[in-house]
Amino acid sequence: MIRIFKKEGFIVITYTGLDDLPRGTASRNITKGLAVLEGGAWRGMYTQGALDAMMEEDINLSAVIGVSAGALSGFSYVAGQIGRSVHLNLHYRHDPNYVGRGAILKDHGVTGFSYLFGKMSDEWPLDEERFYDPSRRFVAVATNIDTGESEYFEKGKCSDIFKAIQASATVPYVSEAVEIDGKRYLDGGIAQKIPLDWALEQPEEKIILIRTRDRSYRKPLRATNRFAKLEYGRKYPNLMYDLYEEPEHYNILLDRIDQLEEAGRLFVLAPSQPVGISRFEGDIEELGALYCLGYNDAKEAAPAMKEYLKK
Repeated sequence: MIRIFKKEGFIVITYTGLDDLPRGTASRNITKGLAVLEGGAWRGMYTQGALDAMMEEDINLSAVIGVSAGALSGFSYVAGQIGRSVHLNLHYRHDPNYVGRGAILKDHGVTGFSYLFGKMSDEWPLDEERFYDPSRRFVAVATNIDTGESEYFEKGKCSDIFKAIQASATVPYVSEAVEIDGKRYLDGGIAQKIPLDWALEQPEEKIILIRTRDRSYRKPLRATNRFAKLEYGRKYPNLMYDLYEEPEHYNILLDRIDQLEEAGRLFVLAPSQPVGISRFEGDIEELGALYCLGYNDAKEAAPAMKEYLKK
């Protein structure tokens, strides 16, 4: 039965199996390696399931980079909090202060980041001591709307890592850009869905890439993007170019990833079945099922993942 309750005058629906989802604390053991987390809006529930399973399997990588939903999924992993992300998302998905009217009014976008990093985090506190521990790196990728280029914000090296996470996950067209140190940013996935080149240049030789689409997926090409032209064409031509060219660039990137995986350079965890949920998915049961898919896929892949990390 769907769980329904009233909160601040609103009807809120939560996932039926919420109480059965994992909760706990990861060990302090750190494994040298880099987790690369693809975006994909609510498809990030897959990533959250995978990361919780990895923590239970004692796979706590020393570095994490996330794009968009990947950045939102990754910071609780760095803090070692099993189940935090999924409990927040499946409990608050239909709270309008998080996703809906309240978010639009207060944060001028589809996600209520002030609510997420405020009241929601008061109820589900982030372990800041572990998150800010310098022994683990965390990087959020955002797109500079003037240059159209990716920028990388690393905790301990940038002015506000949570503002960078917000920028990384701020959806274009329907959200205002986020200002950081006098520059304005939108979703990191505009310039690049997966920061592969950045990852290959890092000192961590072992790379675990968590995708949010199955391996066979390729993005349909489109002849034009009228929304990009109308919204950004005159003022932000570099950003408009990114939005025009994104499908083709993404597909080329996926082909490269397949080649690197076959060569043993990457370990790729991807959904074992096609992911059909929408960018703004509201079916709470479908979101819970996607989390479980990520959790189960990672559990099954854990022995091979550990073997790869040991080589």
